[in-house]
Amino acid sequence: MNPITPAELAAYFDHTQLRAYAQRGDFEKLCAEAREYGFAMVAINPAPVSLCKDLLAGTSVHVGAAVGFPLGQNTPKVKKYETVDAIANGADEIDYVINITQLKEKNYDFIEHEMAGIVEECRGAGVISKVIFENCYLTEEEKRALCSIAREVRPDFIKTSTGFGTGGATFEDVALMKKCVGDEVKIKAAGGIRTLDTALRMIELGVSRIGSTASVSIVEELKHRL
Repeated sequence: MNPITPAELAAYFDHTQLRAYAQRGDFEKLCAEAREYGFAMVAINPAPVSLCKDLLAGTSVHVGAAVGFPLGQNTPKVKKYETVDAIANGADEIDYVINITQLKEKNYDFIEHEMAGIVEECRGAGVISKVIFENCYLTEEEKRALCSIAREVRPDFIKTSTGFGTGGATFEDVALMKKCVGDEVKIKAAGGIRTLDTALRMIELGVSRIGSTASVSIVEELKHRL
């Protein structure tokens, strides 16, 4: 891979603040950092979407809402409403969690129907859609099944993890996802990505976005190496 600049690296990041106890000052800091570094998106829960949209007005930084987060156990109707509401409040991107129970019971029609409904809402509004697998709970067969469904439905991204499960993004999972979807669906790696070397390896493996709370320190680490 050709050497990457700090600005190019920053453009991979969804700068993340999903903690339940985050306050206004935390979101102001998140958005100020996203503006300064040129991150792709701020990844937040739905409630502060309108606040962050206002804080990032006039910038190219997207506001992304997490839907059905972090367990994915809402009904499809609720997830769809949550998606519509987040978009109405200014969300540019939606990251939603699949229903893992339904996947494990091999109810693939359920998974596809839910995915298609959310992707349709996003596509109609010109909003980016991301499907969170939560790979730490899945078998290889289940990961492959999800990739196959995603190739049919065509969300913009499939994503490794919420960051709230028992494990985050792994090189092995990203490689498998890339092998399964090729260039037909983009990949976002999230969960436990806290160092420059890890981020660069994820990019080498083919991810187009990285979700992290350590975005600033990772970009600064690159600056210090140059």
